[in-house]
Amino acid sequence: MALHFSNAVPMMEMVEIIKSLDTSDETLNIAIDLSKKMSKEPIICNKDSPGFIGNRFFPLFINEAIYTLMEGIATKEDIDKAAKIGLHHPIGLLELCDFMGLDTILHVLEYLHSELGEKFRPCPLLKQMVRVGYLGRKTGRGFYTYAKER
Repeated sequence: MALHFSNAVPMMEMVEIIKSLDTSDETLNIAIDLSKKMSKEPIICNKDSPGFIGNRFFPLFINEAIYTLMEGIATKEDIDKAAKIGLHHPIGLLELCDFMGLDTILHVLEYLHSELGEKFRPCPLLKQMVRVGYLGRKTGRGFYTYAKER
């Protein structure tokens, strides 16, 4: 059994509880109680599979947001506003990429692509940005530019 916390952990209310082949009901109930004590809403994933629940669909949202930017359909600001206002996300999708690290997003997409197929193929713009070192907040530049911390 495993617990998976979604990024950005302080903002996200859910925790995925991933059952293994031999997870007992007692262990599952302990994990549910622990999650609630941490003020997280437990979501049960009935079997260990690539991406669990949230990471099966959330990287697709992010990847599509990057394609939307690459294709000139909308600005990064409007893409992020659409996620926050239209989808009630606490942070914009491109802002989240910068927070998590574009290299991390790319790694997740490449893993899911290898395990689950073409729908997870990373956007070329994401690969280009990682290649030149635009990794988000940790490098001061991603989809947005950040002041260097002293």
